[in-house]
Amino acid sequence: MCFILNPIDTVENISPEDFKKNYLDPRRPLVIKGLTKSWPAREKWTPEYLKQVVGNKVVPLYDNSKADPSKPINSSATEMPFDEYIDLIRSKPTELRIFFFNIFKQAPQLLDDIVLPKDLMGGFLESMPAMFFGGSNSVTFLHYDIDLPHIFHTHFGGRKHVILFENKWKRRLYCIPNATYALEDYDVLNPDVKKFPALDGVEGIEVFLEHGDTLFMPTGYWHWMKYVDGSYSLSLRAWDASISRKAASLYNLAIKGGVDSALKMMFKGKYAKYREGLAVKWANRELAAGKPF
Repeated sequence: MCFILNPIDTVENISPEDFKKNYLDPRRPLVIKGLTKSWPAREKWTPEYLKQVVGNKVVPLYDNSKADPSKPINSSATEMPFDEYIDLIRSKPTELRIFFFNIFKQAPQLLDDIVLPKDLMGGFLESMPAMFFGGSNSVTFLHYDIDLPHIFHTHFGGRKHVILFENKWKRRLYCIPNATYALEDYDVLNPDVKKFPALDGVEGIEVFLEHGDTLFMPTGYWHWMKYVDGSYSLSLRAWDASISRKAASLYNLAIKGGVDSALKMMFKGKYAKYREGLAVKWANRELAAGKPF
């Protein structure tokens, strides 16, 4: 036994009232398969079309290696022209992925191909749609988004494996202190519970996204993602309505993120080792106390 992974709720379409009552307010994940059926992007955003509109713009690429404690979070591993990268992920497996790419600055006409689901909720950050690309074998490490948005994550061109956890499990997931990501020393798909016993019994949700599927990830949800096929996703972000959640977002961005980056640059490996040890200590304490309740 390790993680207890349940299937996600899945609908073809959903009314605003049902969405608010059963998913937005209680902060429950959902897959909406038909949300994008009216989007031009669903058929139009082929790899060849994206290559055509973005061209040879050089983009930073990330791999599956553990973060270097001497560098800021999300430091790239290499870079490549966008069109060459698309050819790469279509031709063979690779760990290389594009992270949080504002493709709309390069090709603003793409905004005409999507529809913000404002009928389901308000608060969308219209200036912050972003895309993510990955080759088969590329993995997004286990984390939650520091600014705490609700996310509508639509996948294109293949399949993506996603595992989600409520934020209440963060210490049992070996959350790194002053950060929004987990210890990177265990394999989320096959964790060693003898070495990381706090993972045993943690409850989560598992889903395989297919072309056109939209995953609603509520604020604060931990997520791990693996590209099964070379493919890409669009994330639309929206603020939670509560004042407390907005305040927590600002705190994370201004204090937690800033302090973490400063300490990493000052103390490098020593700081990384210290907080990894603290993550293990906190996880064992949470497990011993039987938390979360």
